[in-house]
Amino acid sequence: MVQSKKQRYLFLAFCLVPTFLMFALFTLYPLFNGLYYSFFQWSGSSSLAEFTGFDNYRKLFSDEIIPATIWHDYFLVITKIIGIMILATFFAVALTQMRIKEAPFYRIVFFFPNIMSVVVIGILWMFIYNPSLGLVNSGLEFLGLGEWTKAWLGDEDWALPSLVLPSVWAGIGLFMLMLMGGISNISKSYYEAAEIDGANGWQQFWKITLPLVWPQIKISILYIIITTLNGSFIIVQVMTKGGPNNATHVMGSYLYEEAFVKYNFGYGATIGVMILVLSLITVLIMQYFMRREKVEY
Repeated sequence: MVQSKKQRYLFLAFCLVPTFLMFALFTLYPLFNGLYYSFFQWSGSSSLAEFTGFDNYRKLFSDEIIPATIWHDYFLVITKIIGIMILATFFAVALTQMRIKEAPFYRIVFFFPNIMSVVVIGILWMFIYNPSLGLVNSGLEFLGLGEWTKAWLGDEDWALPSLVLPSVWAGIGLFMLMLMGGISNISKSYYEAAEIDGANGWQQFWKITLPLVWPQIKISILYIIITTLNGSFIIVQVMTKGGPNNATHVMGSYLYEEAFVKYNFGYGATIGVMILVLSLITVLIMQYFMRREKVEY
């Protein structure tokens, strides 16, 4: 009995220790290293790092660009949650409950953007938004709406909203499949009983489908928040590089500019700490507001 317990513990250690070491090496070490260098003035290319205490944090709170980058990030978070979740839920319900023969084909079509690199997606949409040859302006001119055409990525008012479409388009497929998995696990007897009671399709969605796939919806929303606050800089860097006139700078792209363009790694690390703190606070707040008891019928 004692031997079997030892063997079980050794097996668990064999499985967990390598995973923990990888987590420590690629997550915990960069995290604490970034926190450490946030207290230094360091170019990133020199072995000399000057300790400056909280100077970088004082600069952070007085930096006029920081509030704009935070707003831009949360604008993308809100618009992506609304756009992705509405469309992903609609397509998930349609492909699971409307008996569409081509459903397997549409699953592949909607999921295809998820296997594409964000860089490729950004370049593709740069061509779509091209003022002269892009599909957006060409389509508007074809519809007789030529006065609406503009340099979308070069317009301070429209550059940031223009980043929403590629972000939503790239994210629909993954969350659609997650919701489809949840919907497929709902017993058909619930819908049959609802039909007998006279409930229409809309009522069935609100009373049966939505409550029972809420765990998948919650996970999807939290995932969108985390990936947007920590990864939106990629699409920004590819399509606009933070311009025009800082109109699309997000926290991540501003960090990249400070650390890898201006070689101010200490201040870049400070921005990274801010991103971590805001991400953690946002996730905790959303988990609080999205909590609900498990629904069972």
